[in-house]
This record gives sequence, structure tokens and C-alpha cells, in this order.
Amino acid sequence: MRSADTRPLPAERDAEARGLGITLVPRGDDGAFDSAAAEQGLTPDDGVKTMVVKVSGNETVFVLIPGTRRLDWVKLRSLLAVNKAALVTPEAALEATGYASGTITPLGSASVLPVYADERIRGRRIGMGSGSSDFLLFTDADPLLDSLQAVVGDITS
Repeated sequence: MRSADTRPLPAERDAEARGLGITLVPRGDDGAFDSAAAEQGLTPDDGVKTMVVKVSGNETVFVLIPGTRRLDWVKLRSLLAVNKAALVTPEAALEATGYASGTITPLGSASVLPVYADERIRGRRIGMGSGSSDFLLFTDADPLLDSLQAVVGDITS
């Protein structure tokens, strides 16, 4: 996990290479999304959770869902066309991404993993982990999803 004094963050470098406009906002003392989102004119619905999921065949993928929704495992398995899918441990997520739980983003990850995203993210300005416990990352969802070649579908309830 990187700190503020090691900028640019891997996510910043990756975003720049992809031509994405991002804004990094310092996390409040409580580290919560809501206050930082409000400063950006966003609501809790605009927060995105990035999960690292292991699927049948031992493949690891990123899953992006709105922070106020729950991942629907049946829908995710259907979209992935697999029988099994489960969250990896925080240690396995750190090993795969280089990011600690709660800071994970597909941008600048140590591993390039396929990305699957809930359709409700499209068309929004979103906030997500930046790879650092010091910042939250805000960007427009559509260019992000397009640059990641994300597979988008209905995977939440």
C-alpha cells in the first residue's frame, strides 16, 4: 500500500496512460466515502466497490459494483458462465493487486485481471479506491469501463 509521499500512485500513472481524467481526494480522518463524495457532488450511490473474485478454472477477476448494492452471486456466475465464484482472502487480494483491502482499484494493479461491472455504474461519475489508504479516486465510469474492456451486466440486487 502506498502513501501520499509516493505519488504519483500506480493508479494515477495507469489512468494517465489510459487517457482517463481522475481526481484524487484525501480520505477524511474516518476514511469514509460519504464526506469525500459529497465534496465531489456525489451520493453514496456513486461509490463503487472493487472486489477480487476467484472463479472456476482458478481465474481471478475484478468485480465492480455500486457501493449501496449487494453482489448477486447467481447473476455473477451466469455472466461469467462458471459454476463457482468466491471472494479471495484479503491476503490473496493484496498479492494479486498490490493493494490492501479497502483501497483496491483495477487501475495500476500488480496483475492485469479481467473486469466485470454492474450495469448500474454506467453513465455516472464514480468514486472508488485509489490503491492508497490516503486517497479516494473519482472518475467518469464509462471511459473507465471502456478502457478496462469491462464486461458489463446485471450482477447486483
